[in-house]
Amino acid sequence: MNDERVALKRIAVDAARAAGAGAVRVTSAAPDADARRHMRESFARGDLETWGYGDAYAERASDPSTVADGARSVVCCAFAYATSPPRGRDSLSGRVSNYAWSSDYHSRVRVALQRIADALDAACGKPVATLACDTRPLSERAFAARAGLGWIGKHTNLIAPKLGSFVFLGEVLSTVEIEPDAALQTTCGACSRCVTACPTGALRGDYTIDARRCISDLTQRTDAIPRDLRPLVGQWVWGCDTCQEVCPPSRLAGDTEDSNALPLEPSLAEPSLLEMLELRSGEFKRRYRETAMGWRGAAVLRRNAAVALGNTLDRATIPALARALVGDPHPLVRGHAAWALGRIGAPAAMDALRRRRSVETDIEVCEEIDDALRARAPSVRSAS
Repeated sequence: MNDERVALKRIAVDAARAAGAGAVRVTSAAPDADARRHMRESFARGDLETWGYGDAYAERASDPSTVADGARSVVCCAFAYATSPPRGRDSLSGRVSNYAWSSDYHSRVRVALQRIADALDAACGKPVATLACDTRPLSERAFAARAGLGWIGKHTNLIAPKLGSFVFLGEVLSTVEIEPDAALQTTCGACSRCVTACPTGALRGDYTIDARRCISDLTQRTDAIPRDLRPLVGQWVWGCDTCQEVCPPSRLAGDTEDSNALPLEPSLAEPSLLEMLELRSGEFKRRYRETAMGWRGAAVLRRNAAVALGNTLDRATIPALARALVGDPHPLVRGHAAWALGRIGAPAAMDALRRRRSVETDIEVCEEIDDALRARAPSVRSAS
């Protein structure tokens, strides 16, 4: 029996390597009580409030059998994706997280996982494998850590030896038992570079994160970005890599040799903020549908572009922001354009806000305009 488990592991590892995995390890499919507890604590603190999940999700995600009935083993794979952005970024370019400027990783990883599943099915003479890749309720990082694929860092990403944290994770759940690996006895120790570098203070330093403050979460949510956090977003328009960029193991790992991780085109890595502010549905689909940004819609990117332009403090962007304030069909974008104009604060920006305020009908946009005007109103000293 043990020989069979070892043989299946060899088959899974060989298939994973052939499919491009940078690392592969195996763990039991037994429920992970620690993962369940950590998720429940996060939900109780409100860390994952914008996800809309709760204890029921923690129960499912910590038990692989909810994804694959009868699961006994989990083959955990890491695929490196770090690449350097094109050079020549200017002050009116946005920043995009490394994972999102190539073709959508879900498709690439699923193809690789399917090769592993096919190899296990063929070896067993029957279907025994089910795929999971960020689209099913499974605590990927917890099971990857339990398998010894890496350790969860203070930035809450998995750090794989020699690969760093710029890795996509994927799993093959098997109904046959495969020889498991041991977890690594590794932590971040005294290093807290990611905690110090986080622009919004989302990282606590105790291996937990308040996702409500994380720029990656802020740029993907569909409602208004909290006003107090907008200045801290900088010019990120999708995701954020700051915590990983300063992570020593990730810096040491360097770029991947996988050409599939390269930007589909340079503008996806460093998009023009002015062009993004005017992005409409047809162009959005043409440019972004093959990337991991393709699922949220054009309005979210226009909102993010407005925030990023406000953070440039560049008066040359006022005409574009004023046009968005007047002509964008989505109140979410008009409201953030109003904020950006108020942040820049030049007379032309204030004039645009006052003109729009007289005709704007959306309550939330009016509130954004009023707030922007108040923030720039001259203070009046009371008579002594």
